[in-house]
Amino acid sequence: MEIAFLLIPLAVLLVFVILGGLWWAIQTGQFEDLEEEGSRILEQD
Repeated sequence: MEIAFLLIPLAVLLVFVILGGLWWAIQTGQFEDLEEEGSRILEQD
């Protein structure tokens, strides 16, 4: 039972870190042009 007092706050912290990373990625435009990035890897320079 004592481990739950450690794991529950760690799980909540992990959720906030993941949501913060997702928010940062959306705000910095990481998901703006998905098609070009998918085709760019197939092009030869």
